[in-house]
Amino acid sequence: MRATAKHEPQCEPQLEIIMCGIFGYIGPKENSLELVIKGLQKLEYRGYDSWGVATELDGELFVDKKIGKISEANLDDFKDKKCNFAIGHTRWATHGGVTDTNAHPHFSSDKTIAVVHNGIIENYEEIREMIGKENFVSDTDTEVIPQLIAKYRKEMGFKEAVLETIKKLKGRYAIVVTNVGENYLIAARRGSPLIVGVGENEYFLASDIPAFLEYTQNVNYLDDDEMVIVDGGVEFMNITTGEPIKKRLVNIDLKAESAEKGDYDHFMLKEIMEQKESILRAINQDTDEIMHIAQMIKNSRGCFLSGCGTAGKVCMAGEYFFSLIANRHVNFAPSSEFPVYHHFLRPESLLIVVSQSGETADVLEAMEAAKKKGCKVLSIVNSEGSTIARQSDFSLHIKAGVEKAVASTKAATSQMALLMLIATAMVGELQEGRRLLAEVASQINDMLNPRFLTYIKDVAERIKDHENCYIIGKAENYPMALEAAIKIQEVSYVHAEGFAAGELKHGPIALVTEGTPCISLIANDEVKSDTINNTIELKARGAHIIGISPEKHEVFDDWIKVPDVGIASPLVNIIPTQLLAYYISVLRGLDPDMPRNLAKSVTVK
Repeated sequence: MRATAKHEPQCEPQLEIIMCGIFGYIGPKENSLELVIKGLQKLEYRGYDSWGVATELDGELFVDKKIGKISEANLDDFKDKKCNFAIGHTRWATHGGVTDTNAHPHFSSDKTIAVVHNGIIENYEEIREMIGKENFVSDTDTEVIPQLIAKYRKEMGFKEAVLETIKKLKGRYAIVVTNVGENYLIAARRGSPLIVGVGENEYFLASDIPAFLEYTQNVNYLDDDEMVIVDGGVEFMNITTGEPIKKRLVNIDLKAESAEKGDYDHFMLKEIMEQKESILRAINQDTDEIMHIAQMIKNSRGCFLSGCGTAGKVCMAGEYFFSLIANRHVNFAPSSEFPVYHHFLRPESLLIVVSQSGETADVLEAMEAAKKKGCKVLSIVNSEGSTIARQSDFSLHIKAGVEKAVASTKAATSQMALLMLIATAMVGELQEGRRLLAEVASQINDMLNPRFLTYIKDVAERIKDHENCYIIGKAENYPMALEAAIKIQEVSYVHAEGFAAGELKHGPIALVTEGTPCISLIANDEVKSDTINNTIELKARGAHIIGISPEKHEVFDDWIKVPDVGIASPLVNIIPTQLLAYYISVLRGLDPDMPRNLAKSVTVK
C-alpha cells in the first residue's frame, strides 16, 4: 500500500508497551525491502503479532504492514520494488490492539515521514494534545514521533527536526526515521537496544546482531541519548548537546549459522541440545579475570545478585553456590524489586546482575539504583556489547551463542556454570571447579542422546493433557523447581508451580489430586532423603511422580536418569525439565519458540 493502510475504528490511544525488532538498511543493493524483511525474520523472536516496512518509491512514501508473523511474509510481493534503503519492524505489544493500523511503521499525516520504534513514549498524550487529536489514526504512542517531526519540519531541516523531536520525547525508545526526498536514515536510542552494522559501503540498523550477521560482523554500538545519521557513512552525535561523537568499530565473533535452526524443528530444541558445548564455552574464561571478580566479592560489604525471570532463578541458585562452595552470604533480589533495597546499599556493596539479552529494563534500573549509592556493578551477559555490559564496571560474557527461542535454556546453564566457577575461585579451587564443570559438560553430552529424548517425549505424552503440574526441589534444586515451572508455563501454557520440597505440607499439597503430574528434582546430597520423603507425601495424595535423579526410587512412576555431579546437580536436573516443556508444547500443537504474550528481550518496565 502507499501509506494508506485500512484504518480500523479509532479508539482512545493506549500507552504501547512493546518489545519489538527494528531493522533498517541503506546501501547499493536495490532489493532493500526484501533484505529488510529477511532481517526482520531473524528478529521474529523479539515480536510476532504484526510487521511492516517502509521506503521511498517514485517520490512517494511506500508503507506495507500486516497482522501476523513476519515469517509468513511473501517476498515475491516486493521483488519489483527497487530501492536502496528501507526500514522495518516486527511488533509484540501488551497494550494497543493488534491491527494493521497499529503496526509499524507509523507515518506523518502528509505521508512523507515514516518511523519504526521500540520502547515507550511516556509523554505521548501531551504531544498528541499539542499536535491535535484529529491528525492521528492509530491507537499507539509511537505515532506522535512522525507527527512531531513533521510539525518541526515546517520550520527547519529534516535532521534538525528529528533532533528537536527526540529532545521532546520522555521514556525509553529506539527509533529509525526516513523522509521522502532524503536518501538517508536517522536513528536514536535511549534505554532500548540499537546497533549499527558496518559493511562494504552499506549500513544496517538493528535491534540485534543476527539481523545482519550474514553481511557483516563489524558494528558500532549506539549508546543512550545518542543519534546517528546514516548515508554514505555514519555520523554520531550527542542528542543533548548536538556535539559529534567518535565511535569504535567492534568486530563480533559470531557465525551466521549459529542463528539458524539447522536440522532442528525449533530453536528451543537446538539450544537445549547445544548445552553440551555452551557450558564449556562459559567456563573458558581468563583466569585473571575470574580471580579479580572473586576478590571483588571478597572485598565487598554486602553483595547482591539480581536478575529477572530465568536469570533471576539462576541468581537464586548462585546464592546456594556461594554459600555451599565459598561459605559466603550473597543476597538475591529480583531486579524489579531491587531498588527497594537501596537502604542497604553503600559504596562498599557489590551488585552482580545476570541477563541473557543485556538489555533488560528492570536490570538497568537496578544498576542505576546501585550506582546512585556508589556501588560497583558486575554483569554476566550473553550479549557482549549490550547496554548492561557497557554500563557495568566489569562484565563477563557467557559465550552461549545466539539464543533465539523466547524460553532461555543454554544461557541459563552457562550463567550457573559461571557463578559456580567464581565461587570455586573464592576458595582457591578454580582449577578444580573447571575440571568439575568440564566433566558436567561431558556427561550432559552423553545424556542428550536420541534414546533419552525419546523417553522424555514419551513422558510428555503421558502428562500433556493435564492442566496442572507441580515441581519440587530442595537446597540448590529449589530454584530449579521454580525455573522448571517457568519453562512449562511459558511454552506449553500448563499451570505449573515450583515449590521448596519442605513447604508442601504448609499448604501447596492441597492442590494435588489423583494423577496430578509432580516432578521431583533430587541430587545425591545432604538433603536427598528429605526430598524423597516429600515426594512420598505427594505420591500418597495420588500424584503421578516424575523423578529426575541419578538413582531410581520406588516412589517414581517415571524416572528420568541424570548424571551424579554433586553440587553441580542444578545444571543437569534442569535440562530434562526444559525438554519436557518443549515436548509438551509440541504435543499440544503449540510453537515453543514463540509463546503467546511473551517476547525474548524485555526492554520496558
